[in-house]
Amino acid sequence: MKAYVFPGQGAQFIGMGKDLYDKSEKAKGLFENANSILGFRITDLMFSGTDEDLKQTRVTQPAIFLHSTVLAAILGNSFRPDMVAGHSLGEFSALVANKTLTFEDGLHLVSKRALAMQKACEKTPSTMAAILGLDDNIIEEVCKSINEVVVPANYNSPGQVVISGSNEGIDKAITILQEKGAKRALKLSVGGAFHSPLMEPARHELEEAIENTTFNIPNCPVYQNVNALPSTDPAIIKLNLVSQLTSPVRWTQCILNMIAGGATSFIEVGPGNVLSGLIKKISRDVVTESASFTI
Repeated sequence: MKAYVFPGQGAQFIGMGKDLYDKSEKAKGLFENANSILGFRITDLMFSGTDEDLKQTRVTQPAIFLHSTVLAAILGNSFRPDMVAGHSLGEFSALVANKTLTFEDGLHLVSKRALAMQKACEKTPSTMAAILGLDDNIIEEVCKSINEVVVPANYNSPGQVVISGSNEGIDKAITILQEKGAKRALKLSVGGAFHSPLMEPARHELEEAIENTTFNIPNCPVYQNVNALPSTDPAIIKLNLVSQLTSPVRWTQCILNMIAGGATSFIEVGPGNVLSGLIKKISRDVVTESASFTI
C-alpha cells in the first residue's frame, strides 16, 4: 500500500516550484490562482525572493503547501494514495490530497494559520531546539522540571525530538539535556514556539476558520499528528487539526501506525526529502521516495 507524506515548515528553498510553473500549464494556473487568493505574488518570493522573505511564517507556510499540493495535482494517475499524513503544516496538504479540503479552502486555512501563528510569535519571544541522542522520556522529564514554558513539540524519529517554549525555558532545557548526555542540542532558526501552549492565541483564531470551512469525507484515511491515528470522520479531523497547534507532532508513531495499517512504501510530496530521511530512521523495512514530475 502506498502512503503519501507531506513536509512542513523548514523544507522551503528559493526556487521551489519554479520548474512546475514553467513546465505545466495546470501548475501555472494553480500558482496564479494562489496569488489571487493570497493578495500578493507569493510565486515571486518562492522563485526569486530572498531567504529572509521565505523564512517569514506568512510566506513559508503557504509556499510549502503550494509546492506540495500543486505537485500532487499534476502527478495524474500515478498519484493514488491509500493513506496520507503530513508533518505539522503538511497535514493541510494531506487533507487536500485525500479530498477532505479543496485546494482553495486549504490555502485559505493555511494563510490564516500562518498569520495567526506569526502574531502569536510576535507576542511572546520564543523558539525551538532539536535534541538528538536521548530517550523521549528523559526529554519529557526535563521539560516538566523547568519552571518555564518548554515542551516536546515534534517526535520526529527515535532519538530526535524537537522541544518548544520560551527563550529562557529552551536555554535551561538545552543546558540540562546536554548534561544528561544529548549528542546535540541545537536551537532552530524558527519564528517561535510552535506546537506549544504559546500558540494558544493562534489556536483560537484557527478554530473559528476551521469551523466555518466545509470538510468532506476523504477518499482515504489521514493519520493525524495529535494522536497518530487514522481519521476519515470530518468532525474528528477538524478537532484534531485545531488541537495540532498546541499539541506535539507524533510523527514517529504516525509512521509506525501507517506501517501497521499496511503501508509498504512512502512517497514524499513537496520540497526536499526530510521526511524520507526520518522514515528511514523509524523503519528500515519500507521503501521511501520523493514524488517527481516530468514533462
